[in-house]
Formats: sequence, C-alpha cells, structure tokens
Amino acid sequence: MKKMLGEERRYELLSVLKTAGKAITGTELAKHANVSRQVIVNDMNLLKARNEPIISTSQGYLYMPLEKAAYVERKIVCTHSAENALDEMFTIVDCGVTIKNVIVEHAIYGEITASIMVSNRPEVEAFVKRVEETKANYLSVLTDGTHMHMISAPSEGLLDLAEERLREKGYLVEN
Repeated sequence: MKKMLGEERRYELLSVLKTAGKAITGTELAKHANVSRQVIVNDMNLLKARNEPIISTSQGYLYMPLEKAAYVERKIVCTHSAENALDEMFTIVDCGVTIKNVIVEHAIYGEITASIMVSNRPEVEAFVKRVEETKANYLSVLTDGTHMHMISAPSEGLLDLAEERLREKGYLVEN
C-alpha cells in the first residue's frame, strides 16, 4: 500500500474508526495508512481538534458517536488495593456498566484522569493484562487506593446496581 498523505489519510482513518465499532490501536492504524505511529498520534490530535468524537483508550482509538452520549453517567469514589482492581472492575461491568476512566486527586498536579473504557470481562482482562505486562502501576497507588471512576450505562438503575454491588464488597466510598 502506498503512503497516504495528510487530509486523505485523516479522512481514511476517520472512516476506519467510524466503521470499526471498537477501539483500534495506533499501530494497526499506522500499518493501514503506511505511516509511523507518531504520525497517527498527530492525526488523532488534529481530528480531535476538529471536534471529532475520538477518544484514546487503553485498547486504542475509539470513535464515540454522539448518540452514545445518551447514556447516563455518574462519578463514583472507590478504594481498594491493587490486588482488588480486577474484582472491582468485574463488579462494575457485570452490572452492564461501562468504566470510562479513572481519576485520582494529586497534591501537586490536581486531578489526574486516564481513559479506561471497558464494558465487559474480556475488555477488563485485556486492560489488567496490559497493566501487568508493562509492570505499570494503577493510578490509585498514588492515593493509597482511593480513586474515582466515571461510569456510564443506559439507565440510572444499572448505575445504582453497580454502586450497590461495590458497597457490598466494601469498595464504594460514601459521605
């Protein structure tokens, strides 16, 4: 495949993301466009600057159409050890809820947010495996296990169910 240039490449990348229905890694997009991964990172930033609903997740780039924004969202506060991260995430996604991100409050930097975007057990397992393989730490290690998640679901009832399950396991922090 020949190397694609600027606008043509961004148009093609946008088309690929729109039709994929799932996250696609920068490496996969780079191979598709016959360019470096860094070029893809720059292209994604340019597309985001044009208000294209592209989000960066731990699984890659995801096109998030506006109709998905109809989901209800809630920010929750949780606390647990790193060893319980898998169980916490399984508990949430098993209720039909998506974990959009993790947020920690840092004394110097303020709020630090990282995208997660997991909605089911295989996605959670892939996320945790990636953390383990890279020997990365969960952001919650910065705050002795306390962190927040923005969660989303098609209904408030599912968010309530996830909170109840987290409460039962002692992961939910409440006022």
